[in-house]
Amino acid sequence: MTTDRVKQSSDLVPEVKGVLTSSEILETAGTIAELQRDNGMIPWFEGGHCDPWNHVEAAMALTVCGLVEEAERGYEWLADSQLADGSWFNYYTSQGVKDARLDTNVCAYVAAGLWHHYLITGDADHLGSMWGVIEKAVDFVLRWQCPDGSVLWSLDPAGRRESYALLTGSSSIYHSLRCAVAVAERLGKDRPEWELAAGRLAHAVAHHPGAFAPKAEFAMDWYYPMLSGALEGDPARRRIARGWSTFVMEGIGVRCVSTGDWVTAAETAECVITLNALGMHGAASELFENVQDLRMSNGSYLTGMVFPDRTTFPDGERTSYTAGAIILAADALSNCSPAAGLFRGEGIPDRLDLAESKCDGDRLPGCTASVTDLNGIW
Repeated sequence: MTTDRVKQSSDLVPEVKGVLTSSEILETAGTIAELQRDNGMIPWFEGGHCDPWNHVEAAMALTVCGLVEEAERGYEWLADSQLADGSWFNYYTSQGVKDARLDTNVCAYVAAGLWHHYLITGDADHLGSMWGVIEKAVDFVLRWQCPDGSVLWSLDPAGRRESYALLTGSSSIYHSLRCAVAVAERLGKDRPEWELAAGRLAHAVAHHPGAFAPKAEFAMDWYYPMLSGALEGDPARRRIARGWSTFVMEGIGVRCVSTGDWVTAAETAECVITLNALGMHGAASELFENVQDLRMSNGSYLTGMVFPDRTTFPDGERTSYTAGAIILAADALSNCSPAAGLFRGEGIPDRLDLAESKCDGDRLPGCTASVTDLNGIW
């Protein structure tokens, strides 16, 4: 991308008054674009690896800032690298595959990214050209949905499925499924099974914590059920209140894990989006202002900092996905782009309410998915 493209101005670039100007946010987008490889891949940092979920997060931020050509190159890389069964490997480098694990949440997020791209650009032709990518990815993910509605988190490099689901991953998949249903409806496709799968997944996230492996020490497990829209209203705000002192360092940001005072910019930005979705605008704005302590002079953001020593960890690391999360949070707060409300549930179908579904508390049947469903890719 040329310097002129990085420095372009646009009335559509978010601005968080008193915190970040649109020029500063565009500068952050420029740090993402500068990392993008010629084939469209966006690594975490120069010389680092890329994973498809964070790649999509970065592409979404580029779209918000009007860098549409760069974002579309990113989606083209996903189309080019998608496996025959609809999945992607976990980590890629410029030299090839770094980690051959298949993570269902990583594979699902392309639907959220492409719907977000459409909401901003209105380009139905581009969306239609990517339909096959979305369809294959969603169908792959749903092969691993369990009878209780949760989705197994991954398959190891040998193709063996893991035996459990993760709350954060399944929550994110739920939001991606809602976006996939929106894509299908916009393109005149009929995918009622996706909507039903999303409803079953939301029910599991909201009502059956025992369906997921215990990872309560991670901040993402705290806020992702609300970020995804699976848990709403008073129950969602009560969950925020219960976890606040555990995960939020007042005046600083959000701990990645409850076991240490390591604040990460990405988790803080995602929590900002969550609070915004719940109507907790004052708390969201304060957290967003706090995280600017991790902003660098070129617009990039440190991955995290350990307190009270203020030691960066990983040492000096600045990541594209962190910059992407910051831009998405700024967009949500400023309500600037046509996709600013995506995590508030705007522009996607309401969830199928399965609150009255027959179930037996947390005593739910196990998953019966078989590795033979992988269409012989191994």
